[in-house]
Amino acid sequence: MKPLSDDQVRALFASVPAGAAARHRGSLFEPIQVPNLIGVADRHYLDRTGLQQQHSIVDLMRYAALNQGADGLASFDGFIFADIPNFKKLPDPADPIAVGGRYSDEQLYALAFYIYSLKPPPNPNKFDAAAARGQKIFGREGCNACHTPPLYTNNKLTPAEGFTVPADHRAKYEILPISIGIDPDLTLKTRRGTGYYKVPSLQGVWYRGMFGHSGWCATLEDWLDPNRLNDDYVPTGFKPYGKETYAVKGHPFGLNLSLQEKKDLIAFLKTL
Repeated sequence: MKPLSDDQVRALFASVPAGAAARHRGSLFEPIQVPNLIGVADRHYLDRTGLQQQHSIVDLMRYAALNQGADGLASFDGFIFADIPNFKKLPDPADPIAVGGRYSDEQLYALAFYIYSLKPPPNPNKFDAAAARGQKIFGREGCNACHTPPLYTNNKLTPAEGFTVPADHRAKYEILPISIGIDPDLTLKTRRGTGYYKVPSLQGVWYRGMFGHSGWCATLEDWLDPNRLNDDYVPTGFKPYGKETYAVKGHPFGLNLSLQEKKDLIAFLKTL
């Protein structure tokens, strides 16, 4: 961002649409889809990049503390982000400015317990004949292999293209043997990166928007539009700064369905 003018920086901020955010450790060039916290208790990995495993409410408490400021104690192979401008020395863990302090254990538990208690709003989309056809298409196309009922996620990680899975990771994490070809920059070029993306749950897609980990597509119809793979595509959600067009690559599943099949599939997805 250093060479950008004030007007360019304003344009960079404006490029991030509602439904995505350039959260800390991320980038304005690689915003992150705002997560759905409803049902998060059932997720095995937190963050789009699976940055932290979650086995219990304690893990969510720890995640909240880290994101509140404790990650200021992180060292990225000797690069210490909190030590501005030298980036070489770890701050004092008691320094409320450098580290940000944290909530008490009681407060963290209350926060995590509240998040776990969140329930979805009433779904206005009924399971009708179109949704029934869409459910069959969902199974026929193998969508349930990754988006497995009843959570509509298999709670696994998929490696980004260009990332070599270390041998010991197979024993520690739940990793799929395939990459789905989506933009790898968030997980390979930012400090939220792990080399992986988690398989998201499809529950609640009817009230959510901005699909793809950076929110390139505003609707399910856009996500299933094969034109998004083309270099002249204009994203309906996030369009990277300085680009008039942008090909939303990867996740080709469902793109070859007929128009009616897509309508039926979306009708089913909106009932979840």
